[in-house]
Amino acid sequence: MWAVLRLALRPCARASPAGPRAYHGDSVASLGTQPDLGSALYQENYKQMKALVNQLHERVEHIKLGGGEKARALHISRGKLLPRERIDNLIDPGSPFLELSQFAGYQLYDNEEVPGGGIITGIGRVSGVECMIIANDATVKGGAYYPVTVKKQLRAQEIAMQNRLPCIYLVDSGGAYLPRQADVFPDRDHFGRTFYNQAIMSSKNIAQVKAATGEEVSAEDLGGADLHCRKSGVSDHWALDDHHALHLTRKVVRNLNYQKKLDVTIEPSEEPLFPADELYGIVGANLKRSFDVREVIARIVDGSRFTEFKAFYGDTLVTGIKPLEKHKT
Repeated sequence: MWAVLRLALRPCARASPAGPRAYHGDSVASLGTQPDLGSALYQENYKQMKALVNQLHERVEHIKLGGGEKARALHISRGKLLPRERIDNLIDPGSPFLELSQFAGYQLYDNEEVPGGGIITGIGRVSGVECMIIANDATVKGGAYYPVTVKKQLRAQEIAMQNRLPCIYLVDSGGAYLPRQADVFPDRDHFGRTFYNQAIMSSKNIAQVKAATGEEVSAEDLGGADLHCRKSGVSDHWALDDHHALHLTRKVVRNLNYQKKLDVTIEPSEEPLFPADELYGIVGANLKRSFDVREVIARIVDGSRFTEFKAFYGDTLVTGIKPLEKHKT
């Protein structure tokens, strides 16, 4: 990828001295000023935004509960780990899990609640390898696929393809949600697209990992672990339970001998010069009230450093280059 830089030069009558010259702009400028923490406006903004953020966190925690206590209890009674427990046992101990699209399906189907769209997606480190993890939540309508479930899974696969992340599918689903099946299967951007994406990723040597558990189910002869491990050949491993399946999955990922190639420069991270919680008082909850977006940037980027370009053009937009969490963007 080549970057194009256009410079407008100002004519100068004097001849330039020989050798390189130092300009005041050679060093990256630091943004940000100290706000008046005691002002009425700052206090009002802080209080309103803090309340909204707390509300956001409460809704996220509710979504994480999946289909509710009754569904969770039924799931556990069958000897299964909850979907988030499966993910916790799958990823490397103490490593982070970057969850995606938590609010998928939120208030989308009127009074029909579909927490997280019935599926959990995110990036986690498994046996030292960053992977895209896609886990059905069987506590939400038995893990059935709503239209938004399909869209969320397709988005996760798209991110995996763009970033060459091996995909791990923790499948526990009853298939399509029949009352809405007309919106699940219709065209190339719906359910069938997931299998197309799997084929494309396999052709690009991006691993796809699944595991079938050996739990006793009434439909064993129709599609249980024994059938797929002994007769159809669909499954590569037979797992005794959830813990065993996750152990086998970690082993498969470890044996991939996969190393992600980075096309960006990695630098040591650095905290901004200003605390992030000051954003509450700077931005506020009133969308009609303006604020200086550079003050926001100063509380996000490493060292509050920011190299702005096109500063004199289109003053409703701020553009520039900044180090952000070790990556140059």
